[in-house]
Amino acid sequence: MRTPGMAAFKQQNVEDFYEIGEALGSGQFAIVKRCIEKSTGLEYAAKFIKKRQSRASRRGVRREEIEREVVILQQIQHNNIISLHDVYENRTDVVLILELVSGGELFDFLAQKESLSEEEATQFIKQILDGVQYLHSKRIAHFDLKPENIMLLDRNVHLPRIKLIDFGLAHKIEAGADFKNIFGTPEFVAPEIVNYEPLGLEADMWSIGVITYILLSGASPFLGDSKQETLGNISAMNYEFDEELFSSTSELAKSFIRQLLEKDTRKRLTIQDALNHPWIKDGSTAEAEKKVEPLKTKRLKEYTIQSHSSMAQNNTYANFEHFARVVEDISLMETGLSEVAGARHTLQGDIDALLAIYNDKEAWYKEESETARKQLSQVRYEFRKVEARRKLLQEDMKAIDASLESISGKYHQRQSQLDALRQELNSELQWLQEVLSSLHPDGANGGLHGNSLNADVKQALRELLHQSCRAELGPEPIQPHNESG
Repeated sequence: MRTPGMAAFKQQNVEDFYEIGEALGSGQFAIVKRCIEKSTGLEYAAKFIKKRQSRASRRGVRREEIEREVVILQQIQHNNIISLHDVYENRTDVVLILELVSGGELFDFLAQKESLSEEEATQFIKQILDGVQYLHSKRIAHFDLKPENIMLLDRNVHLPRIKLIDFGLAHKIEAGADFKNIFGTPEFVAPEIVNYEPLGLEADMWSIGVITYILLSGASPFLGDSKQETLGNISAMNYEFDEELFSSTSELAKSFIRQLLEKDTRKRLTIQDALNHPWIKDGSTAEAEKKVEPLKTKRLKEYTIQSHSSMAQNNTYANFEHFARVVEDISLMETGLSEVAGARHTLQGDIDALLAIYNDKEAWYKEESETARKQLSQVRYEFRKVEARRKLLQEDMKAIDASLESISGKYHQRQSQLDALRQELNSELQWLQEVLSSLHPDGANGGLHGNSLNADVKQALRELLHQSCRAELGPEPIQPHNESG
């Protein structure tokens, strides 16, 4: 999934659209070849950039760095800056189709001249400033301004046009962002890069100061015998305007250089300040103060020869990369140690707070434990009392159960006796009825009298039966004893 703002690389074979010609130049991970667009016949430069194949590898350029360069080039359209025409990608390379800049390096062109006037020098410096002004207006810092990246579109004209190239290290400076890095070519990097301080557009202005110094004198202001010595000279601001080298240079030119080689970025000339400087800005007063005596280019020629021969050893980003990683690792370690110290202090405070909380909780638990122990003892005592009562109630229940069983047995016994007595009485009653029937067999009076007698007998028998039942079911009444007995 392509994120917004990501450069769109054509996943097609570049040779299907361009005829690739001879090599024009090469670097550690890139080679530039002349090419012709088949559909138009126009010439371009094809820059083949070797992609890094894995995160662990150090060979090749990371894809996000290539994308950053492409995105920046796509935002740029200026007469003094190389233009991007197209982008292709295959498994191993990203191919940038760029404007063909065939005039060679500016310094090589000037070194071939017998002499150089300050007026001619300012014309070229102003073109550089115009290109940088355009970049800075878009908050883009080049971060690798040096003679090798200042090319001529065509040297066979009266005033060749400058072209700034190689935006591999360029970054867009976001407002409020704290951007730090160690990169660039040691001879031209600003002190804030060497000291790993926040970077901005000011770094380009320092590089322009170094370029101007070399252009006018043929000598590099900070170049030492080793990369470390060069960086030390930059950090210590160890440079001077040698009388022999600058005997033909005006004070205005030295003032311009001095204000660019200012360690304090707040005091360093901005791009607009540089364009408005009297040495650069057109005007009769400034023109009068410029040296008319031409500058000899012999030393400049010697410098260009030496820089080309030593480029691989002292002047490339590739050889500077390891130093950058070491400094960055040291910075990360220092930050980590500082964070660890802060975390230790915070942790100690947390431990002290936890210890105080633990002591408070321990005292509270002891107090609660003592209260709970007393309450438990009281509960145990009450439980024993309840248990004793429960046992007594169980014994009472057993006694009641026994009494109920006894009463039930007596009840069943009395019921049986009552049933037997009832049967006996029924039998006796039947016998009496039969007797009475035999005594009065006929007659109305006899019948009436017999019925009355029969009713009396039945009533008497009922009362007798009732009394017998009560005597059987209830306790026998105690008979009172009289004296006669």
